[in-house]
Amino acid sequence: MFKRITPESAAQSVAFDFEGRTIAAWPGDTVAAALLAAGETQFRTTPEKNRPRGPFCMMGVCFDCLMVIDGEPNRQACQVLATEGMRVRRQNGAAEIGPDDAIPGDGA
Repeated sequence: MFKRITPESAAQSVAFDFEGRTIAAWPGDTVAAALLAAGETQFRTTPEKNRPRGPFCMMGVCFDCLMVIDGEPNRQACQVLATEGMRVRRQNGAAEIGPDDAIPGDGA
């Protein structure tokens, strides 16, 4: 479905882990772009009915590309640049927020 266009002067690629699979990305690629180029289209499931979702707008408006990136849930994969060694996994349903995630000064 997606085809990567390799520039004549391609830079050294970076690699990150996606649920145990190594994904190659070019410097400047977002996590979403690298995953789509690798054939991955399901990035998360919905909280209500567990339906699969993947990138739609690729510009940070729709939130269909939410993933857990380096242990942090609710990251928009289309807005995060792929970096060497990062760990990415699908977000299943709503992310759990615990007391350690409280915002200082919000009364929590």
